[in-house]
Amino acid sequence: MEGFLNTVKEETVRKDCFEIMKIMKQVTKEEPKMWGSSIVGFGSYHYKGKSGREGDWMLTGFSPRKQNLTLYLMGGFDTHKDLLKRLGKFTTSVGCLYIKKLEDVDKKVLKELISESVKRMKLLST
Repeated sequence: MEGFLNTVKEETVRKDCFEIMKIMKQVTKEEPKMWGSSIVGFGSYHYKGKSGREGDWMLTGFSPRKQNLTLYLMGGFDTHKDLLKRLGKFTTSVGCLYIKKLEDVDKKVLKELISESVKRMKLLST
């Protein structure tokens, strides 16, 4: 994991990645592992779609992208509007939270958001 994160060129982003990894490890109580070549993930769950397609995916994770840090929060955001109001500067798409820098968000709120997302995914996957 450290090897992959140390390839991140921009120092601020690299430090943010190590801090996000620490937060996610605390929340999930799981060791990080690579999902593909650019996603650091924690935990896993088994899914089966309506089409019959099934597989395993991480409970949560992140990836340093060119434009931003992408955090994968599989539980979605609809039930966390109160947390999002307090989070800070970010954008979202279906299961992704995008931040430019970790200092742009409230880390306590981010930790709570990750925790709630992981809890939801564990409930949905049992």
